[in-house]
Amino acid sequence: MKQVAPGVHQLTIQRFVNVYFIETGRPGEWVLVDTGLPGSAQAIVAAADELFYPGTHPEAIILTHGHLDHAGSAQALAEHWKVPVLAHQLELPFLTARAVYPPADPTVAGGGSLAFVARFFPPQSFQLSDYVQQLPANDLDPPFLPDWQWHHVPGHAPGQVALFREKDRTLLGADAFATCNHESVPAVLLQLEAVSIAGAPFNYDWQQVGESIRQLADLRPEAIGCGHGPAMPGPGAGAGLRKLADEFRIPAHGRYVQHPARLDANGIAYLPPAPHDPIRTKFGLAAAALGGLVGAAWLVKSYQKKKQNQYPRPKSGEPKHFRTEEVAR
Repeated sequence: MKQVAPGVHQLTIQRFVNVYFIETGRPGEWVLVDTGLPGSAQAIVAAADELFYPGTHPEAIILTHGHLDHAGSAQALAEHWKVPVLAHQLELPFLTARAVYPPADPTVAGGGSLAFVARFFPPQSFQLSDYVQQLPANDLDPPFLPDWQWHHVPGHAPGQVALFREKDRTLLGADAFATCNHESVPAVLLQLEAVSIAGAPFNYDWQQVGESIRQLADLRPEAIGCGHGPAMPGPGAGAGLRKLADEFRIPAHGRYVQHPARLDANGIAYLPPAPHDPIRTKFGLAAAALGGLVGAAWLVKSYQKKKQNQYPRPKSGEPKHFRTEEVAR
């Protein structure tokens, strides 16, 4: 557990995804921001009990967006604590199983090792209809957090929000950017500090990604926590974000570079065609070949078993009897 700023604590789960505990300003009251991957609930409950008191529960769970590594344990925690889950309106289709997010783009330039593993990510959608509620669209102050404001920062997810506390310039940036080199899985696992683009293979609109980064850099944060990477407390935290904003460039190629996906309140409105992926093709051919070998082995084994049943071997000590057909051969 690391302190990002007074009353703001970062818990890193499975070495690469962060959740946040924000104190509301009232004694014993707090809000959970994001829930990690599926299976993270026990670790989050244990951390909350240690940070506050045994049996504590938040006033609400706020999801910065609904991707698997942010909403994965939302249902388990909402059921355990009996609290609402709050998210932006544009995330609701994906959090109520009415839509799935645009597929990852493993061909995006600069996607690094994350792009390779993104090929194997399942479609992302959750059924939280019994728990999820919309963040009030006409009020930028999140419920239970009067000192904070939420900022709509799409590009990585249509309803992604960042949280900002102006009085000490604390920013929770979600996946609008990362505080580690998100293109390198080892760098993420080792929590090596570096402000960078977050989740390139999952960014469906690169123009919006750049605009969101610039919007957050203009807030001049002095303490930063993101969905991935170490906490960056102190007045120097915003320098890296300002540099990223000033030097931001759209990748040279990728599925969503020339034509972004379009999303609305119902989910996906338009998807650009998937580009040729030679690695996926090779994996497909390899899988087909492996399937053929497995199938051939099964046929051979079935044939041998059939022959064995047709012409059973005599038990030890028994005379061998031939069928007339065998003798004739």
